[in-house]
Amino acid sequence: MTATVSFTIDSPLGTRPATVSYERKGAGEPLLLLHGIGHHLQAWHPVADVLAAEYDVIAVDLPGFGASPALPAGVPYDLDTVVPALGALCAALGVERPHVAGNSLGGLLGLDLGRRGLARSVTALSPAGFWSEPERRYAFTALRAMRAGAAALPLPALERLSRSGAGRAALTGTIYARPARRAPEAVVAETLALRGATGFEQTLAAGGSVRFLHDVPGLPVTIAWGTRDRLLLRRQGVRAKQTLPGARLVRLPGCGHVPMNDDPALVARVILDTARTADRATTPLAA
Repeated sequence: MTATVSFTIDSPLGTRPATVSYERKGAGEPLLLLHGIGHHLQAWHPVADVLAAEYDVIAVDLPGFGASPALPAGVPYDLDTVVPALGALCAALGVERPHVAGNSLGGLLGLDLGRRGLARSVTALSPAGFWSEPERRYAFTALRAMRAGAAALPLPALERLSRSGAGRAALTGTIYARPARRAPEAVVAETLALRGATGFEQTLAAGGSVRFLHDVPGLPVTIAWGTRDRLLLRRQGVRAKQTLPGARLVRLPGCGHVPMNDDPALVARVILDTARTADRATTPLAA
């Protein structure tokens, strides 16, 4: 069940209120799940139950996406604002240094949480920020085209398209390698989420100059890239590995940019392997 939590964030305009929608299930060490730009927390539904068998899973709608309201007027959507805001969110939920798994924008946010000492482990699935400038322009153009298409479709036409595999491919083939596997109602919901994302343009504007150039030492980090990612091409994973030499680089065969639906079992295993590595490192040996 979706709930909301309110907290305050520090911004260039001073302290401001924020509210975030989230779903929480399971028990154990906390595991924070962060979606990509234009998506919503339901992107994690294919893997959430498997993860919740071992962890306290918290999937959030980022500010300005899904059911979460936009940040207050004038507050930027850059890393220096959003990442500390996620730290404040965790504090409001009684969580300290969760494991983090993020996709695309969420992967970039997760890596920066790790860099700032706010995460216990990080699994980044096709994280943003390792692009060349032409690759960034290509990705942003594709994202804007998807959003324009979502805005242009009347709801009856959207629902009709979602009922066929070809229609689901037309709607979501940019982000899924196997769009026909996505349930029709999920495709409708995420297309509406993309259409209504109040933080979309501000996030793209903030991302225009982003290149992740920092190592994230001292914690387990996995970079995972789908071999059929059509949005952030998989060669960006090599750059990520060069930037993060201590990270594990994993291929996700047959997966697209949002791999949780393309191969839920594989994605869940990659996330669990990373989190378990951190847990083993902090578990005292039996006497």
